[in-house]
Amino acid sequence: MSVVEMKVPTIGESVTEVTLSQWLIADGDYVELDQPICEFESDKATLEFPAEASGKLIHVAAEDDDLEIGALVAKIDTSVSKESGGGDAPKADAPAKEEAPKPETATSAPAEASENEDSYAAGHPSPAAAKILKENNIDPKAVKGTGKDGRITKEDAQKAVEAKKQAPAPSPAPAKETPKKEDAPKQVVFSSAKDFSRETSSRKMSRMRRTIAKRLVSAKNETAMLTTFNEVDLTEVMKLRKTYQDRFVEKYGIKLGFMSLFAKACAKALMEMPDVNAKLDGDNLVHHDYADISIAVSTPNGLVVPPVHNAESLSFAEIEYKIKELATKARNGNLTLEEMSGGTFTITNGGIFGSLLSTPILNEPQSAILGMHGIKNRPMAIDGEVKIRPMMYLALSYDHRVVDGSTSVTFLVKVKEYIEDPVSMLLDL
Repeated sequence: MSVVEMKVPTIGESVTEVTLSQWLIADGDYVELDQPICEFESDKATLEFPAEASGKLIHVAAEDDDLEIGALVAKIDTSVSKESGGGDAPKADAPAKEEAPKPETATSAPAEASENEDSYAAGHPSPAAAKILKENNIDPKAVKGTGKDGRITKEDAQKAVEAKKQAPAPSPAPAKETPKKEDAPKQVVFSSAKDFSRETSSRKMSRMRRTIAKRLVSAKNETAMLTTFNEVDLTEVMKLRKTYQDRFVEKYGIKLGFMSLFAKACAKALMEMPDVNAKLDGDNLVHHDYADISIAVSTPNGLVVPPVHNAESLSFAEIEYKIKELATKARNGNLTLEEMSGGTFTITNGGIFGSLLSTPILNEPQSAILGMHGIKNRPMAIDGEVKIRPMMYLALSYDHRVVDGSTSVTFLVKVKEYIEDPVSMLLDL
């Protein structure tokens, strides 16, 4: 028997451990060369692991196992051919008996045999399918398998989930009318503890969630973090977008959003105030002559912050394109480690979720992060008159070891001035 060992490959310079999030090929099934057999979840992204040979797959690690780089994941028995269906290869000293062929290889077996309820595979979900069905409280018995011998595949499970979502809710049975007894006193029945759910559930945190938790605690404990606040009037920015939005979309095929304007304003302010764009490296301060703006993107697996490189040199349209590309990849789980690396400053927009004010936490090793919030029409005193203006609170959290208080306040004021007078930003004044 010839066996190929599948081990966790080197994924990135900073990645030392991964989690086997799910098997894509069941134990004992036949796998083709370069066919993905499982998914690894690293600190930053989810990656597929392709087979290094064709043959019968033998699981070694289990789902949710934490594996170091170089750890054994699976074995592939290359002596098994695809025609054998992934079963054990025949031994050299035990020739097959022609008069007694195995039921699964007999040419006279009826087609209906693959749907035989007595078959082990019939109605039995693959690991990936079982995980999906369990998460959505779907009984495997209610799902028809289309895989080999009636096995429930991942696609079958996903279709069952969609069918469950689209199924109409059962109409309530009409209430029975009961005769009123005017002379009978009303009885009030109070709920007791046994009428309510007291169940709990526990599941292992994803590797990304664990990494986020670890880094947030580190940022809180290892930095001298403070937050300064200001508010910005978005009247002129809204006028700019209203006046030029149609022409901008016609020329570039993408809308001019708030994020590109704030990214550009921050990039210009960072070039003027390099301390906010610096990071601490031991006893040294590392300054950058470029502004790589990390944009916080919320995904089903957690918050990721891919950077827009050299934002100070990009046009508004280029920044919008890059933000859209990175956000789409992040939500689809397709970000590469290179696209996740770097960043000298971060912008997070809690306003899209309805946040009015917050204190964003640092994205180490960066020294500052800008928090945007919801836009609210508020009465403001303008030239001695009360006017309604679209206002947004801004929050700048910074590492006081690197950035002085006066520097942080000045930086935030510069960002505010650029946003309130976008023409000066466009003219580089």
